[in-house]
Amino acid sequence: MNLSLQFDKGTILLYGAEKHQLQFLNGLSWDERTNCLRAPAAEYRKLVTDLRKHKITYNDNARKFSAVTFPLKKKITPRYFQTEAAEAWISEKRGVVTLPTGAGKTILAVMLIARTGRPTLIHVPTIDLMGQWNDVLNEYFDIKIGLLGGGINDIKLITVATYDSALLNVPYRGDQFGLLVFDECHHLPGEQFKFTAMGSIAPFRLGLTATPERSDGKEKVLYELCGPLCYETHIDELSGKTLAPYLVKTIEVEMLPEDREQYEISRKCYIDFLGKARISFKHPNGWSIFLRRTSESPEGREAFRAYLMQKKLSQASEAKEELLWKLILKHKGDRMLVFTQDNEMAYRIGGKFYLPVLTHHTKLPEREAFLKAFRTGEYPVLITSKVLNEGIDVPEANVGVIVSGSGSIREHVQRLGRILRARPGKQALLYELVSKDTGEYFTNQRRRQHRAYEGPALFQDETWQNTAKIY
Repeated sequence: MNLSLQFDKGTILLYGAEKHQLQFLNGLSWDERTNCLRAPAAEYRKLVTDLRKHKITYNDNARKFSAVTFPLKKKITPRYFQTEAAEAWISEKRGVVTLPTGAGKTILAVMLIARTGRPTLIHVPTIDLMGQWNDVLNEYFDIKIGLLGGGINDIKLITVATYDSALLNVPYRGDQFGLLVFDECHHLPGEQFKFTAMGSIAPFRLGLTATPERSDGKEKVLYELCGPLCYETHIDELSGKTLAPYLVKTIEVEMLPEDREQYEISRKCYIDFLGKARISFKHPNGWSIFLRRTSESPEGREAFRAYLMQKKLSQASEAKEELLWKLILKHKGDRMLVFTQDNEMAYRIGGKFYLPVLTHHTKLPEREAFLKAFRTGEYPVLITSKVLNEGIDVPEANVGVIVSGSGSIREHVQRLGRILRARPGKQALLYELVSKDTGEYFTNQRRRQHRAYEGPALFQDETWQNTAKIY
């Protein structure tokens, strides 16, 4: 009886294996329901490699794809780092490539799709990115590009899918693609999204990201699902060449007296509770312990309200709004993106200064209209919370203002990346507004732990010299 492989709902079934052959095949377990061996579909490549290595004859009924030619209708002249990244990946046709925002990750993927020559499924986190990928792929390939997501279910040899839609379809279509591309692949280790990789037999995998690091330390899962980190370059290495030269300025803002008074009261209540309850955030579960303890008593609930209040006052003080308006006036003629930690602050700024606001609540037609108006200069300023952190292409932006943000290094690098896409004569400037003598200072220091924020300024600007610390 010949050994055979079959795809079944995100797994591989192995029939007909003889006992002496099992010593050469790893990652399989016996399934009593089907009386055969079973493994996650992602084990397909290793399983086939082992079968070939030990010269075991088999019938491959799992794979529903074959080699295909994808000629380019437009010539690509890659930059040196794109060539290096392509050669680093192509040897194994598996791996993660780390390139800064604006360095041409999409073009790199186009090059590798053409060279690999297999039906390809590209994963993206948002509908906006699906549209951007579709535009680029149509520019370079003379075939119909498939889309999966946003109410569209059109599978083609090259298909762009949102992570959510790919997850829903992988049990049924995990045998149809030979190459998986994961844009913003740092999302992949998430508890749900990882199954988009585990449930596909695709032997070739390309991960693309500017920041593979995760706050939960699950980069190892990313490399297991996608392949090892095979190429990496950084913002500071490309600044002034592929990316615009940039300057980052941190401005410590004095809170208004009434805000400062309320902040100190709330901060004391919060800190006193931490001391009394002996809670340390250096402990791995410190935050979970804090949440549990604050729910156990009226005193704890008051401390939690105080925590929220002191955080809100430092992130969204009126003094920051006043300084933001001065920066908007100072940068007339520039294109400015203003980032906030939450929607409430974004809408407050937008309402106060009559500026357009982009959040995840913004409907797609309105979002497209705002972005178009920003690109043409009709709207020189856009306010956003987190929607523009990732993926949206706004090369006209040259000034960014972080009014508030989390301690996430990735978020900070992404926000810097939004203003770095090169244009002739462009110099990028990022302001960070930090409430002076508050806990926000430590959040700011934590999120700046990246080499993009080290070293001297890459261009000089004397304005704000007395109020800004230049990095």
